[in-house]
Amino acid sequence: MQSFKTLALEALRARRALAPTKRALLGFDGFVDTIVKPVATRTGQGDAFSEIGTITEFATRIAAAAGKSTNLELYPVVDKLGGNGPIMAAALLAGGTRITYVGNLGAPDLHPVFHPFAAKARVISLAAPSTTIAVEFGDGKLMLGQLRPLDAITLPHIEATMGRENFHAALAEADLVGLVNWTMIPNMSGIFAALLDTVLPTLPARPAADPRRFFFDLADPEKRTREDLLEALRLISRFEAFGRVTLGLNLKEAQQVAAVLNLAAPDKDEASLRTACVAFRERLGVACVVIHPRESAACATAEGSAWVPGPYTEKPLITTGAGDHFNGGFSQGQLLGLDAESCLALGVCTSGHYVRTGVSPSLDQIETFLANWA
Repeated sequence: MQSFKTLALEALRARRALAPTKRALLGFDGFVDTIVKPVATRTGQGDAFSEIGTITEFATRIAAAAGKSTNLELYPVVDKLGGNGPIMAAALLAGGTRITYVGNLGAPDLHPVFHPFAAKARVISLAAPSTTIAVEFGDGKLMLGQLRPLDAITLPHIEATMGRENFHAALAEADLVGLVNWTMIPNMSGIFAALLDTVLPTLPARPAADPRRFFFDLADPEKRTREDLLEALRLISRFEAFGRVTLGLNLKEAQQVAAVLNLAAPDKDEASLRTACVAFRERLGVACVVIHPRESAACATAEGSAWVPGPYTEKPLITTGAGDHFNGGFSQGQLLGLDAESCLALGVCTSGHYVRTGVSPSLDQIETFLANWA
């Protein structure tokens, strides 16, 4: 029997020519991410220091400052394009999909970190980007964000900035609509409701053989109330009336969704991931649910569940954006018409290449990664 890697490689080679014919509209966030390393002990200037290696160690140092004070140095490594939407869009763009991106990329001018992206994609900026200091550790990362610019994101502002007819036309022509970072955008549920009630019913119908796809990423809803999350999930379910919906979740998000739906929470093992994907999909009534811990990924569709291991590395060059690259690779597979297991393989390979190199991979690079994945 051929391995899933061989089958995915064959499927990608057979269908990859379709990529430039596909269009995606994504939004609506935008961040400038500053990747930093936390300093444990400094021995000289510049990068002459040892790092605080784990979140536990970092937390211990902070806790020890209670009732006193402490100085923590965060050494900047790089400023880069950030936000769930821009990073996912960049991953799809590298794979050949034609991208329209609407979000907070700079005002009155684009922020310089978005210039390379804007040179290849159609971009419409709504406001100044938010900022994130991403503190990366061996066992995870802390995302310290300043989010006030996201308050400006509303459907009336999107339509006023882009032009109502232009925005609706972009929705109509999109093969994929990615609506991400619900947690951080205060008005996102309102945008969902307005799209469902006033915009999507007016768009031309697409043939059943080539439906519009919707992709949703909640982006760690821990700080939102149970009622808010349940309402968001209800709204996401309603998009199924206008296309095929995929809900993408990392492991922590999946456990949070399980809690509000009163379903069993998944762990990292294959069986519980498959079971959760099936249960979430049935409860929400959507086409696909995908869950991607760092070590593997699983999904459920009408055909059943699928699971693949991931090309996990203990020493990534970068981890911020890994999940968004998985989402981009998985969605690329869906746009190309690949089966669920092959979509998962593209997702983990897109993420795997990115965390090793810091580069969003082309389809050539994904092919090479798949072919050489031991």
